[in-house]
Amino acid sequence: MKSYLEILRLSWPLALGMVNNAVMQFADRAYLAGHSMAAFEAVLPASTLSWVFVGFFQAVVAYSGVFVAQYHGAGSPKMCAVSCRAASFIALASGAMVVALVPFANWILLKTAPSAELLAMEREYCDICLSGGFFVCAQMAAASYFTGKGRTRIVFWANLLGNLLNVILDPFLIFGWCGLPRLGIAGAAYATVFSMAVQWLWLSACVLRDMRRGCEGEATDTAMRLVWRILRFGVPSGAYNVLNLLSFTVFVFVTERVGDLEFAVSNAVFTVNYLLYAPMEGFAIGAQTLVGQARGRGDDALAALSAKRTVLLAAAVAFAFAIAALILCRPVLSVFAPADPDMAEKFLVLGSKLFLLMGCWLVLDAVDTVLCGALRGAGDTKFVMWWMIFCAFGVWLPLVWLVSLAGCFTMPALWTTTVAYVAVLFVGSLVRWRRGRWKAIRLVERA
Repeated sequence: MKSYLEILRLSWPLALGMVNNAVMQFADRAYLAGHSMAAFEAVLPASTLSWVFVGFFQAVVAYSGVFVAQYHGAGSPKMCAVSCRAASFIALASGAMVVALVPFANWILLKTAPSAELLAMEREYCDICLSGGFFVCAQMAAASYFTGKGRTRIVFWANLLGNLLNVILDPFLIFGWCGLPRLGIAGAAYATVFSMAVQWLWLSACVLRDMRRGCEGEATDTAMRLVWRILRFGVPSGAYNVLNLLSFTVFVFVTERVGDLEFAVSNAVFTVNYLLYAPMEGFAIGAQTLVGQARGRGDDALAALSAKRTVLLAAAVAFAFAIAALILCRPVLSVFAPADPDMAEKFLVLGSKLFLLMGCWLVLDAVDTVLCGALRGAGDTKFVMWWMIFCAFGVWLPLVWLVSLAGCFTMPALWTTTVAYVAVLFVGSLVRWRRGRWKAIRLVERA
C-alpha cells in the first residue's frame, strides 16, 4: 500500500495540473463566447494549429525530464543540471523555429478558414501564440528538471499560478476592462503567452536556487553534447504527439459529416472525455519518471514493478471515472443539450450510447497512455511513435473509412472504431513492455 501512496504522491500534482490546463482552456472559450460567436468559432482551429506546431517542440524539450530522472536515479545531480541546460538550448532554438513557421501557419488558415472575418481572428490568435512559443518550450525545460527529480509539487504550483493569471487577465484583455484596449481574441492569446512566461520565470528561479545548493552545472560543451542525445530520443516523442493529434483531428472532421445533432453530441462527449482523460497524462508522466529513475539506478525489476503499479492505479481511477460518468450521464449531457424538448431527448439518447463507448475507451486509453509513459521513461520512444502511427493510420482511419462505405455511417459505429483502435494500441504496448527490449536501451551512464 505504501508504494501506491508514493506513486500517488508523485502523480497527483501532475494529474491535477493536466485538469487545471483543461479548466483554463474551458474558461478561455467561455470568455470568448461572451465576446462574440465569431471569436468562439475561430479559437478552436487557431489553437489546434498552434498546438500542432508548438506541441512538437514542447514534447521534444519535455523529454529532457527522462534524462534528469535517469541521472537522478544514477546519483548524478550535476548531470541533472546539465540536462536542464541542454533542454534550455533546445527551447531557445525551438522558439526561433516556431516563429519561422508563422507564414506556413497563415497559409494553412487561409486555405481552411470559412470566411474573411474568421480568417483574420484565427491568424491573430495563432500568430501571437506561435510568437510566444519560446515561453512554452522554456517553461517545459524548467518543469522537466523538477519532474525528473520527482518534485512535482513545484511544477503544479507554477502551473496553477500561471493558469490563474490567464483566467484573471482574460476579461481585462478580451473585453477591455479598467480602460484597457478591447483586444478580443488577441487578448486571450496574450493572456496565454503571459501565463507561460510567468511559469517559466518562476520555475527558472527555482532551478537556479536548486543549483546553488550544490547542483551546479557542468561546462556548456557538455550540455551541447547532451543536446543531441535528447533530440535523438525526444524527436520521436514529439512526432508521436503531433501525429496522434492529427489522427484525432481527421476523425473529428469525419464525424462532422454525420449530422449537426450527432456532431454536437459527439463534441459534448469529447469535452467530457478530455476532462476525465487529462489526469491519465499525469499518471503517464509519473510512470515515465519512476521508470527513468529506476533505470538510472540499474534496477530493471523496480522499473517493471513501478510501471505495473502505476498502470493498475491509473486503470482503477479511469474505471471509477467511467462508472461515475455513466451514472451521471443524463445530468452531464443536459448541460450541452438543445432547448427543444424533442431534440434534447434525441441528444440524450445518443449521448448515453456514446458515454458507454467513452467509458470503454477511457479505461483502455488510460492503460495504454501509462504504458507508453513507461516505455518513454526507458528510452523506447521510437517504438511508441511507430506503433501509434501504424495503429492510427494503418488500422483506425482505414477502419473508419470502411465503416463509412459499409452503409453504417452512424456516430455509435464511428465511436466503436475508437474503442477498437485503443484496444489494439494497448495490446501492442503491453506486449512490447512484457518482452523487455527496453532493458537494452542505455540513455545515461551510471555513476
